Amino acid sequence: MVTPAPGLPSVIGLIAGNGRFPILFAEAARRQGIKVIVAASRGDASCLIYFSADEVRWFSSGQFKDMFSFFRQRGVTSILMAGQINPDTLFNKNFQADEEYRAVFAALADRRCDTIFSAVADRLKKEGLDLLDSTLLLKGFLAPKGTLTRRAPTESELLDIEFGIGIAKHIGGIDIGQTVVIKGKAILAVESMEGTDRCILRGGAIAREGAVVVKVSKPMQDSRFDVPVIGPRTIAMMQKVRAAVLAIEAGKTLIIDREKTVALANKYCISIVSAL
Repeated sequence: MVTPAPGLPSVIGLIAGNGRFPILFAEAARRQGIKVIVAASRGDASCLIYFSADEVRWFSSGQFKDMFSFFRQRGVTSILMAGQINPDTLFNKNFQADEEYRAVFAALADRRCDTIFSAVADRLKKEGLDLLDSTLLLKGFLAPKGTLTRRAPTESELLDIEFGIGIAKHIGGIDIGQTVVIKGKAILAVESMEGTDRCILRGGAIAREGAVVVKVSKPMQDSRFDVPVIGPRTIAMMQKVRAAVLAIEAGKTLIIDREKTVALANKYCISIVSAL
């Protein structure tokens, strides 16, 4: 029987959003002998999480009180958040939220992502739940430096990457988003709360073809939440709009299913560059 390495908790509560990120973490945790208790976001998390966790319960994103109780009853004191939660609920008039959720959001100075996540982290701490680094156990999934695909960017694409990095770092610094779409040093799209996929589709539609997508970490990135993540779905979105290059930040961007991501990029002649 595997026992957790020194310094790692024996039980981790996972707040699971969409995509493969939560599943990869749960699989890695169980290989380390860590029990994984999952609060899965209804409408976001994949049912496949059942195969990677010790226990799963589904919650709406507004059920803070029940979720806190669920973790406490199972002796959880360490929490990790992985995967996005659909932001549409923030402005849904029919969204059902309990008093804990309403209290957290009523106290927010604004509704930028870092403001929201920091408030949630503070509320978790009051419940005796410490929020962990979301890349814990997944350091091997962080992007290495270099060109990851067969095709390297052209000289003009490199100029767009350099230009886009400055813009992406700026919008990240004021917590707007982490992704920009560039072509010919024109800013075609800036990511906001809608997420990377929609940003790529918006900007790529304007470019028609050959867009450069740049995704970076924030200058003061809190690794407990909102770390940059790419994967096959990112490449699929780029292929839809015939985008040409994806530039990411080495050592700070998680690549989900790296082999599949690179193979898909090679298939569509998309260049993936990991820099900075």
